[in-house]
Amino acid sequence: MENRKNMAEKKENTRKPKKQAASSSASKKKTDAAAKKKAGLSPDKKKTARKVSAEKAVRPQKTAKGRKIDTAAAEPLLEEAPKKEKSMPAAPIRSSPDKALVKFDPLQRYLAEISGYKLLSRERERELAIRVREYGDTDAALELVTSNLRLVVKIALEFQRVWMQNLLDLIQEGNIGLMQAVKKFDPYKGVKFSYYASFWIKAYILKFIMDNWRLVKIGTTQGQRKLFFKLKKEKQKLIDEGFDPKPKLLSDRLGVSEREIIDMDQRLDGWDVSLDAPLKNDSDTERIEFLSTDSDSAEDRVAQKQMEGLLHEKIAEFRSQMSDRELDIFDNRIFSESPVTLQEIGDRYGISRERVRQVEKNVIKKMREYIRREIPDFEAYTEGVPSE
Repeated sequence: MENRKNMAEKKENTRKPKKQAASSSASKKKTDAAAKKKAGLSPDKKKTARKVSAEKAVRPQKTAKGRKIDTAAAEPLLEEAPKKEKSMPAAPIRSSPDKALVKFDPLQRYLAEISGYKLLSRERERELAIRVREYGDTDAALELVTSNLRLVVKIALEFQRVWMQNLLDLIQEGNIGLMQAVKKFDPYKGVKFSYYASFWIKAYILKFIMDNWRLVKIGTTQGQRKLFFKLKKEKQKLIDEGFDPKPKLLSDRLGVSEREIIDMDQRLDGWDVSLDAPLKNDSDTERIEFLSTDSDSAEDRVAQKQMEGLLHEKIAEFRSQMSDRELDIFDNRIFSESPVTLQEIGDRYGISRERVRQVEKNVIKKMREYIRREIPDFEAYTEGVPSE
C-alpha cells in the first residue's frame, strides 16, 4: 500500500511543472500583447512595421571607420515590401475628337454663340444706321451686323436643299453680304434694315453656289443665274399642268431666249469631263483628240495661201486686159482702201456719176467671170461670201 501511495505522489509532482510551464507561457503572451498595445502596434499594423524595418535594413549604414555595410542581405526584404509611389501632379485630361463622348459640332457652337446677341428695336436700328452712314462708326456697324447674324442663318437654310454641303459655307458668304448691306444701307429711305439686307445676303449666297457648283461655271449672265434656280421648277410645273416643257414654252414663261434655255438645260443635266482623260480604261486616246475647233488646220492654211497667190497672179493678168478708164476705176474704187467718189471719177473723164457706177459694176462682173474660168476651185474658196 505504501508503495502505491509513493507512485501516485511522484505522478502528481511530474504534472505540476508542466502546468506551471503552460501557465507561465500564457502569462508571457498576455504581457507581450499588453506591451504592444501600449506601444500603439495593433495586429493590422504588423505589415507596416515590417516594411519600415525592411527599409531601414536596406539603407547603407556607416561603421565607425566610415565604410558602408553590404546590403545584399536586405534585398529580399526590399522586394517583398511594396515601393512607395511618388506623388505626381495630375495631368490635364485631353479628349480627342474620336474618343469624345459627344462629337464636336462647329455649327451648333456657332449657333450658340450668335444666340447671345440681342435683336435691335426699329429706333435703335435707325440710330446705328445713321451713325454708320454719317460718321463711319465701326462700333455701330459691328452691332448692326451681330444683331442680324440669325437672319443669315435663316436665309442660308433656305438654300441648303440646293447646296447639300456644308451649311457654314453659305453662312460665311451670307455674312459677307450682310456687311455689304451695312455699307450700302440708307436709313433715310424708311426701309427696314433686315428687309434690305436679305437681298444682299441672298445675292452673295447665290453667287457662291453658282461659282462652286461645278469646276466650270454654269452661270455668268443675269439670265443664266435666273435659270439656274427656276428652270427645273418651271419644267416640273408644266409637267404637272399637263404640258410638254419645250424650250419655246419655257422661254415665254421665264422671259429668256430659247438658246439660253437649251444651254442651261444641258449644263444642269451633264457633268464636267476631263479632256485629258482616256476614252476607255485600256485606251491611250484622249477626249481632246475628238474635240472640234474653229481654227483652221495646217492643211487649210497651206491651201489658203496657195489660193491667194494664184488669185493675185490672175488679177494681174486681168488688169492687162482693161482700158485706162476701167483700170482707174479698178484701182481707185474697187481695190482701194480709201475709194474716191463717183463724182470725182466722173469729173475726171467728163461722164456722169451713174455712168461711173455702171462701168464699175461691169468691171467687177468681168473679173468674176475671168477668175472662175481660170481658177476652177474658186467657188469652193469663196463659199459663204454673198454675191452681188
